[in-house]
Amino acid sequence: MRKNSFAKTGLLLRFYLRRDWLKILVWLIGLAGLMAAAAGKFDTLYGDAKSMASISTTLKSPAMVSMFGPFTAAKPYTSAIIYAAEMMVFMGLFTAMMNIYFAVKNSRNEEDNGVAELVSAHAVGRGSQLLAATIEIILINLIIGCVEALGLQASGMTGISANGSWLFGLSLAAFGIMFAAISLLCAQIVSSARSATMLSYGVLGILYVARMATDVKNPDLTWWTIFGWIEKLDVYHDNHWAPLLLMLGFAIIVGAFAFFIAGRRDVGSGILPTARGRRNASLFLAGPFSLLARLERTSTIVWLLGLFLLGASYGSIFGNVGDLMKTNPTMARLIGHAAVASANRVVVLSFASTLTIIFAVVASIPAMMTILRLNTDERKGYLEQLHARGVSRLRIFGTHMLFATLVGTATLVLGIIGMGIAGNATLAHPIDLSRYLRGFVGYWPALFVIIGITALIVSLVPRLQSLAWLLPVYGFFSLYLGELLNLPEWAQKLSPYGWVNQVPLKTIDWSTAGWMTGLGFILIIIAYIIYRHRDLKIN
Repeated sequence: MRKNSFAKTGLLLRFYLRRDWLKILVWLIGLAGLMAAAAGKFDTLYGDAKSMASISTTLKSPAMVSMFGPFTAAKPYTSAIIYAAEMMVFMGLFTAMMNIYFAVKNSRNEEDNGVAELVSAHAVGRGSQLLAATIEIILINLIIGCVEALGLQASGMTGISANGSWLFGLSLAAFGIMFAAISLLCAQIVSSARSATMLSYGVLGILYVARMATDVKNPDLTWWTIFGWIEKLDVYHDNHWAPLLLMLGFAIIVGAFAFFIAGRRDVGSGILPTARGRRNASLFLAGPFSLLARLERTSTIVWLLGLFLLGASYGSIFGNVGDLMKTNPTMARLIGHAAVASANRVVVLSFASTLTIIFAVVASIPAMMTILRLNTDERKGYLEQLHARGVSRLRIFGTHMLFATLVGTATLVLGIIGMGIAGNATLAHPIDLSRYLRGFVGYWPALFVIIGITALIVSLVPRLQSLAWLLPVYGFFSLYLGELLNLPEWAQKLSPYGWVNQVPLKTIDWSTAGWMTGLGFILIIIAYIIYRHRDLKIN
């Protein structure tokens, strides 16, 4: 009986791999290529004692600890040790995102599209689809992890070792499998792919923030955050393999629980009951905009609250970041109290500028999801009901653009306000909130350009709408790690975010803000013209 529960798993696995090969290849090139390219530059960046001493001091600052984790390696430092310190958390974050994508796509999304029910009608075991999806995810992570390890070993960085390279690559694979298991469990709890994705990213966000807070205030507590396990490997130094085994053990437990729940629920449902809808529509549900707002209500609230809490979490460490007496007491005594206060302010604003980049990139995600929904709902035939009632394409298109802009704007504002309020609560000399909001004014035009480019992709090449996600991914990479990897200015300016001044530390470049806002409007207008004249894409 148990054997029949997984009948035809191999057949489904081959189908999944044949269907997803291009997506797997893109992730493989993106993740492994990024690691190899960065590894090839580190000997150039940190090849001498002076630059090594400088970057090691930087990595020990509270601001860098919050982003990359504690730098605990002992001297003598090598390029490989610095590389692991800078890249491990960053690569872990993207690996987790990849696994959330594949886990939800090949489990809950199959049920939403009716594919799971169609497959189940044939001689396929009840648990075969979930098992095939799980095996595919494990294979993806192992392949990418091995390629990453081989790429690191081939880079020839100073201080590199086979033990460390394989620990790096396989630990990222284990980390990804762990978050895939969490996502598969989330897919059993809720009743839609969208909810499963939101819940998975919510768990990832909470664990990341918990890691950040414990790293700055008490690194020993990071063991309890799950995300922090990837920091405890000490790659290219002591090479601890125990955290890798811990990740695999956790993945097995969570994965087994996901299979247990999957065997006891109906296809298309979750263990959390779905709320009954109203018998009659609300008076506010009177048009396309209110309909879209109602459909996006839960996710919008989650994004707004999430960004505010993320901003507040980062702001809560401003007191540690802007404390020169603690981070460099000798320098603080030399320059005096007045200069210390001024220097602290610059340090905090510099850190706030880096955080604002993160908020701007993250704020683009709900905005892009709203625009991409235009194409998704069209393909599923949902928009036919609106077109049948005489609702124009202009109204439908404009509704999605307006709502996307409002959500992106509100998300960015709340992230910055949360950072400012929590940050000022920890500072001896608070910074005016309007100074923090320079970041909003500076980065909003870049966000608007992202909205315009996404709209153009949806209108021009709807089948390739996934390409739109390269915009925030590259923007995050080029600006988050751009300075540390010494990326040239032209490479950073390939992203709209790369044209923005370092606000709120510096003043707003109004000319750049002006032409970027104009460009955003032009892109949206062109996108609408194309959308109006193309055929509807239904299934």
